[in-house]
Amino acid sequence: MIRKNIPVFALLAFGLAGVFHAAHAAAGEFAVKSTAIPEMKAVFGQVQSRTVVPARARRGGTVRQVDVTEGSEVRQGQIIATVVDEKIALELDAAEARIQELLSQLANARTELERAEQLFARGVVSQGRVDQARTQFDVATNQLAAAEANKAVIEQQAREGEVLAPATGRVLTVPVTPGSVVLPGETIARIATGQYYLRLSLPERHAAQIREGSTVRLGQRGLRGSAMVETELEGRIAKVYPEIADGRVIADVEVAELGDYFVNERTLVWIPVGSRDVLSVPPEAVTTRHGIDYVSLLTADGPIEIAVILGERFVHADAERIEILSGLRAGDKVLLP
Repeated sequence: MIRKNIPVFALLAFGLAGVFHAAHAAAGEFAVKSTAIPEMKAVFGQVQSRTVVPARARRGGTVRQVDVTEGSEVRQGQIIATVVDEKIALELDAAEARIQELLSQLANARTELERAEQLFARGVVSQGRVDQARTQFDVATNQLAAAEANKAVIEQQAREGEVLAPATGRVLTVPVTPGSVVLPGETIARIATGQYYLRLSLPERHAAQIREGSTVRLGQRGLRGSAMVETELEGRIAKVYPEIADGRVIADVEVAELGDYFVNERTLVWIPVGSRDVLSVPPEAVTTRHGIDYVSLLTADGPIEIAVILGERFVHADAERIEILSGLRAGDKVLLP
């Protein structure tokens, strides 16, 4: 009876061995090697605007109305406030009255000139009388033109009471209120224009490692985030200033999607300040059981599982990798599922 069951157990053992061998034959291999990755330092960056321009009053007077508040979006040429001067209305009335007076004088001079020309044609008056009437008509015409030009100047002064936005952007501050008395050139509002960027201030010891064109990562807004996995945006170091002040080096970072940030808002930034060599494997090579991480290592005696200590995740050559702090060395071959 036992002799009859021996072939069955032998066949079963042979089949299990074949399955085990086929599984490892189908598994991939990954050669562990040292990889240089950037060493990132977490700092706080402050959002700045490329330019902040003031919208100024073009003439003095009293602020009648303010059409914007802090945070308003404005377009170039948009009216943001109105400054009035009560004397302007009186000057316009006086200019209009002067024009009406000169119109009457011009009409009278035209009549005198026509009468003198008729009398000269009949030989009643001399040529000198006609020339005198023509001169009076020309003087009245020129005086009317001067009065109309003076009225245009006063009307332009009235229009200059409209404070216009010098550029498209966001209003930062409005230091005046309706009823305030302002002088010519006084600031009515400050407008942030141009693209936003990040201003970084780093310790002097990192000055030699900062390079223009390096990629930086931004954390979540609200000063949250203490790990690289919480980054949201990427930027590029656009400029490193050559002067070090108070032991700090200043750098500017360009980020494409900073339009909804507040000016002077701080956010967490990771910036490369060097590089380090690490051992890494693909994330799928790691399995976790009971809180311990394992990888399958291919040895001369066959595959074995060893415990490893993991570091941070990163991307190398467009592939995700996970750092191995302990358990592997360069040249090991790891089995992939």
